Amino acid sequence: MKWRSTAGKAAPVDFETALFEGLAPDGGLYFPERWPAVSGLVGGDAPRRTPGETAHLVMREFVTDIPDADLAALCAEALDFEIPLVEPEPGLRILELFHGPTHAFKDVGARFMARLMGWYLQRAADPITILVATSGDTGSAVAHAFLGVPGTRVVILYPDGKVSPLQEKQFTTLGENVTALAVNGTFDDCQRMAKETFADGDLRSRVRLTSANSINVGRLLPQSVYYVHAAARCDGSAPRFCTPSGNFGNLCAGLIAQRMGLETAGFVAATNANAVVPEYLESGIFQPRPSVETISNAMDVGDPSNFSRILDLYQGDADALRRDVTGTFVTDAETRDAIREVHSRTGYIMDPHTAVGYVGLRNVERRAGGTDPGPDVLLATAHPAKFREHVEPVIGEAVPLPPALEACLERETLAEKIGPDAAAVRDALLR
Repeated sequence: MKWRSTAGKAAPVDFETALFEGLAPDGGLYFPERWPAVSGLVGGDAPRRTPGETAHLVMREFVTDIPDADLAALCAEALDFEIPLVEPEPGLRILELFHGPTHAFKDVGARFMARLMGWYLQRAADPITILVATSGDTGSAVAHAFLGVPGTRVVILYPDGKVSPLQEKQFTTLGENVTALAVNGTFDDCQRMAKETFADGDLRSRVRLTSANSINVGRLLPQSVYYVHAAARCDGSAPRFCTPSGNFGNLCAGLIAQRMGLETAGFVAATNANAVVPEYLESGIFQPRPSVETISNAMDVGDPSNFSRILDLYQGDADALRRDVTGTFVTDAETRDAIREVHSRTGYIMDPHTAVGYVGLRNVERRAGGTDPGPDVLLATAHPAKFREHVEPVIGEAVPLPPALEACLERETLAEKIGPDAAAVRDALLR
């Protein structure tokens, strides 16, 4: 299978090239030239499959140059944790994506990508540098996924003071082959700096560089796996998915699963105050703007990079996209109210991002007058303990820390502070 650029000006490449380049030479994002129809996604023995087995079923359609036995082992190792579908109360199904090593949904894509790259690097002579911009959970997921992987170096850009203290500790205390750069700016600045760095031809002739953001197909495609995993556990009914959305890779992965043959009842894209995509779905006009800070900080994205992939999927047809995706945005006050309400009623604790999805789902239900399109599945993207400073004052009790999170709080922070300029990134990469 060949991979094309969404910008349409670069020659198609094989999967290995798309994986390591991250961004196409013409500035576009990679997509497969065709979408395979995958049979057996749900039904039969699908509800009994492990996440790794589901990943193998999906990914072997795209990764055709890795021997099947190696790919199966890679999938099993990458997704060696549970992804439970829980039901705190009737009608509320939550897919918990936070049982990986860093307790965020991004463990799925990051671990898969690290193992894919590790397989290819066994036969490569040159080391590779993974440059990643993070608004929160991506940094820790990628750092932990690549920690100690031979032939790799990870450099993380993050907005100084705009990620939670626990998130920051997760990726700034590791050392070894992980470098953290604290940017005096916003996440949008970090994304811009990363894009400018990737466009630096002279630098790329001296440093073998790739991305681990969800612009990279090695991270994006595995995220489609948990949509299949959840649908297989919905008793034969096509679910409607509610996806808390920031950079829109997570929603894009769900739409990819649908293109591969997964039957759904549609998608709800729930954002915080950074509502450029819900506004596009309303008006048909996409107007990126500077991000604003919210308590669901990992979704504070004013110019979501994966939205161009979604537009490509629908060939720019806003009406066609609206038939599959409903957009809604949520305030911080509504987010806090949802955390309090659900905990009070059920004892279940949501993190702020999951709470944005919960409110978004209820907003859409009200708009539809209570009509039921099928079982709703809300994606829970992070463990609530990662956002204790926002959750605990709302519910009035402590959120227990998983042992891995507790341990990182005791370690020394090793970040270097830089200005919002790609030249500072270049200097760090050339050291």
